[in-house]
Amino acid sequence: MSDWNAKIIEEFRTNQGRVGGNFEGAPMLLLHTRGAKSGQERVNPMMYLEKDGRIYVFASKAGAPTNPDWYHNLVANPEVTAEVGTSTVEATARPLPEDERQVIFDAQADLYPGFRDYESKTTRKIPVVELVRH
Repeated sequence: MSDWNAKIIEEFRTNQGRVGGNFEGAPMLLLHTRGAKSGQERVNPMMYLEKDGRIYVFASKAGAPTNPDWYHNLVANPEVTAEVGTSTVEATARPLPEDERQVIFDAQADLYPGFRDYESKTTRKIPVVELVRH
């Protein structure tokens, strides 16, 4: 895990799900996935959107040309856990089909325009994943 992620994770857990800096005030969660090859647990901090009681995450990787590793992990092993505030949510990751993806991506980009910037930096479609609660 990178030092940057480790610092965000520590701050998140110390402050009941809140972090400062670039993410101050943004909805954050910690996504626990299993490595596609190793099976080892991985934890990644990320912004999310809660809409109509559903939780969505975005494989933006700041507009990089490839998807983030955590996305490949959850596709291989869709059973995940998310720390949301002080709660833990067990879920199944469901990448959204394009017709659903665009609506949710647009909702996130309307709230956080940086997501549109990410989209403009890359030729790939940024995956949107629903965390379907158990």
